[in-house]
This record gives sequence, structure tokens and C-alpha cells, in this order.
Amino acid sequence: MPAPPAPPAAVQPLFPPPPRPAPVRVVVADDNPVVRAGLTALLSSREDITVVAEAADGREAYEAAARHRPDVVLLDVRMPGVDGLTALPHLARIARVVMLTYSHEAEIVQASLRGGAGGYLVHGEFTVEELTSAVRDVTRGRAHLTPTAATAVMAHLYTDATAHAETDPLPLFPVTSPNRLSQMQPVMGQSTRERDGEPERARAREAGTRSRLSAREAEIMDLIASGMNNQQIAATCFISEKTVKNHINRIFAKLHSASRSEATATWLGTAPGAAHRGVG
Repeated sequence: MPAPPAPPAAVQPLFPPPPRPAPVRVVVADDNPVVRAGLTALLSSREDITVVAEAADGREAYEAAARHRPDVVLLDVRMPGVDGLTALPHLARIARVVMLTYSHEAEIVQASLRGGAGGYLVHGEFTVEELTSAVRDVTRGRAHLTPTAATAVMAHLYTDATAHAETDPLPLFPVTSPNRLSQMQPVMGQSTRERDGEPERARAREAGTRSRLSAREAEIMDLIASGMNNQQIAATCFISEKTVKNHINRIFAKLHSASRSEATATWLGTAPGAAHRGVG
């Protein structure tokens, strides 16, 4: 009886699948044990992410990062002992850092990004999928910001731009005809206070004092005149109190004033001799 035929040799695939990339290795740092456990469970459920260590403060986070050499550190801002902002620049030398926190203040967002964070996620502003995407993407150098953090960055960029703009830009379309300009002035040049019955004061302020200040300085001077303090102005304009003080110093110099009350009087046209000096 003839022997049965040998089974066919296994066919090798012409194009073998690429090897699966190593999982992203993560350290979770948060002083709240419930938050740590939840994040660890959530991230560990993904095949391409593994949590290698947890930490309760910045010191533990640094020690864990130095030991495990993770790809990403999820770092809370406010923790007892060594907080997140203090540990951040040391951690950023070892791994990518994503701030994962309830802190949404603009100054903290900006300080985190300056300190080396590759992302800033505020609890309540992201989904589970957005969190895992941020962990994966930050290893490729892609920054992730939730809406509050992105707004803080935009406010900082706007402030930085306007702080250096001491004069108005040249018009894109200069008016070449005096007749055309005179026709536009009754409509375009009428301020709110002129319509409210204060033409002389509005005209004096706009022609004199307002022309001395940049757009941001004029905005802050209006807030000073309304009675706001530096903290309230900073919150309204989405800038730091230090930036507010810098603007006020420039305003005082331009208005030749030594105090808020004196600057306000000059701004509103109630300072003695303001009309004769050509300021409103």
C-alpha cells in the first residue's frame, strides 16, 4: 500500500505584516489615589499603552521616571510636597510630559508649556479617546491642548503682540481723496459719547489722549477709569497682573500721570488744564 502524500509545506506570506510597535510606557502622577487608579485602569485597557508606575507627588514621579524611563508622564499640577510645576523641567529631560489636571488658570498653563510640557489637559474637557490619543501623539511631538488651555495660549499670544504695538499699523487702503474722507467722517468718526451728547469731551479725548496709547493700553485705561483693580483687569483681559502693571507704567508715562486717579482724570478730560494741553 503506497504511503500517504506528505502534507504541503506551509506557505510563507509574500509580504509579512510589520512588527507591532512597542506599547507606550506611561507614569501616572496624581496625589488622588482614586484618580491614579482610574487612569491606570483606563490606559492599561489599551493594547498599545502600559502604565509602568504611579506616583503621588513630583518627587515620586521623578524617581519613577528615572527608574523606568517611560515615554510619557501624566502629571498633575497641584500636589503636596513637590508639585507638578516644580518637577516638570526635571521630568521633561527624561520623557514627554502631559499636564493632566483640574488647574485651568492661564498663568499655570503658560508656565507649564514654558517648563517643557508637551500637552495640557483639563479634567472634564476631554473624552477617553482624546486622552489616549494625546498619550500616543505626544510621543511623536504632537501637542495636545484642551479648550481652556488653548484659550490661555491664544490670549498670551495676543497680549504679547499688542504689548509691542506702540503705534497703529499703516492703513492697507489709504484714502487718497480729501472729499471722500470728509464724506466718511460724519458716519465713521462719530463716537458713542458724541451720540450721547458729549461731543467736545469725546473729540478731545480721541484726538489727544487716546492717540497716545496703543489699543491694549486704551482698553486697560478704560478699565482703570471704570474702577477695576489690577487683579480684575488681568482676569478681564486674560493676562497676568505683572503684564497689567507693565501696561499701567507705560500709560502713566504717556499721560504724564503719577497715580490712577490722575490718569483717570486726564483720560476723562476732567484734569485741570486738560483742554489747553490738548488731551481729553
